[in-house]
Amino acid sequence: MTDHLAAVMAAELALPVDPRVTGMAEALAGKYPDAARGVLFYGSCLRESQLDGLMLDFYLIVSSYEAAYGKSWMARANRLIPPNVFPFTHQDQYGELVAKYAVLDEADFARLCSMQASDVSVWARFAQPTRLVWVADEAARARIVDAVTHAPLTLATVTRPMMAEGEGDDPLALWRRGFDLTYSAELRAERKGRSASIVDFDPAYYRRLSAALTADGSTLSALSRTDAEARWASFRRRGKWLTLARLAKATGTYAGGIDYLAWKINRHAGTEIAIKPWQRKWPIMGALTMLPKLFRSGAIK
Repeated sequence: MTDHLAAVMAAELALPVDPRVTGMAEALAGKYPDAARGVLFYGSCLRESQLDGLMLDFYLIVSSYEAAYGKSWMARANRLIPPNVFPFTHQDQYGELVAKYAVLDEADFARLCSMQASDVSVWARFAQPTRLVWVADEAARARIVDAVTHAPLTLATVTRPMMAEGEGDDPLALWRRGFDLTYSAELRAERKGRSASIVDFDPAYYRRLSAALTADGSTLSALSRTDAEARWASFRRRGKWLTLARLAKATGTYAGGIDYLAWKINRHAGTEIAIKPWQRKWPIMGALTMLPKLFRSGAIK
């Protein structure tokens, strides 16, 4: 592990958040008293000071899927196509907050943040600013910090061979290029340019990552341009199908999921999708009917 990068990520994860987020994370962990190991807060809401009316994003890290669900189909589904995603609502003295949370066990979380991952979905998110807002104990904290530290390391490792000569002189270029590649590897609703705005929102954070990688010396595993191109091609092929598979699975775990999907697409792609009654009755088919409009809009390719 890279000492400087680990220190940067540990400090980032420990930064304070709105007390309402902490309270919501504690309540979420309380739903899984025998399994919860940590709760991570990430995503666009991390950048917002006003949380009312927003959909917060959490990852719940559990000891095992059996401890979280018992021997149910949800444990099998979480292991087969991770993660499972659920809605969550929390009421406090200031009002109601709503969120969605994804569930991964400690082993899957570590694997999906690392070079062992066969898709970009987890490490691409946790290479971005994240907060560890609830943790069961110090052993859980150490495991989560270690896993999250691998996320930007993985992104840098698979992105650096894809850089043009001289492009690496800008410490932010690596991250802009990396997020651009990750967006092309998933079925994303966001408009073109959204990936660059991730870095532009908090350039100081990405400068710290670049400085840590430099301070740690030659920490990136050797990956040729040919190997990197093959890996990204695999990410793109797998990512599109995984998005659809997760969407299908979410109809069994996420009540009203198709309405959230339409809201997410309209917000980021500038479309005006309205859900019809039949689409709520058959959400998988309803979701698939959104795809032609997204392709025409250029929101996904």
